[in-house]
Amino acid sequence: MITKIATTAVYVDDQQKAKAFWTEKAGFDVFAEREMAPGSYWLEVGPKGAETALVIYPKSMMKNWAELKPSIVFVTDDIKGTYQTMKDNGVEFEGELNEMQWGTFATFKDDDGNSFLLKG
Repeated sequence: MITKIATTAVYVDDQQKAKAFWTEKAGFDVFAEREMAPGSYWLEVGPKGAETALVIYPKSMMKNWAELKPSIVFVTDDIKGTYQTMKDNGVEFEGELNEMQWGTFATFKDDDGNSFLLKG
């Protein structure tokens, strides 16, 4: 029986720049960083203590990366605080917080233009 999602891949031009975005701006930890080829790494990041990680994968090693856009929702127990902290850290949001019947959310982008949803 499947018990969890282990990783989700995000395809980037520059792994080190993406690593800085996720660790310095989004506040994630590095779970794994192993060299796969010269200058390319298996790089996993995620929220402290999480069982699921993002794999920050180099576009150069994935020929069809353009067709493989991520669709990832990050959940927080303090949407207003997390939104403000990320915004203060330089994360680009596509608008303000939106309140819906099912919760409050905002969409943000990483430095490679990938969009993600933050939900509270």
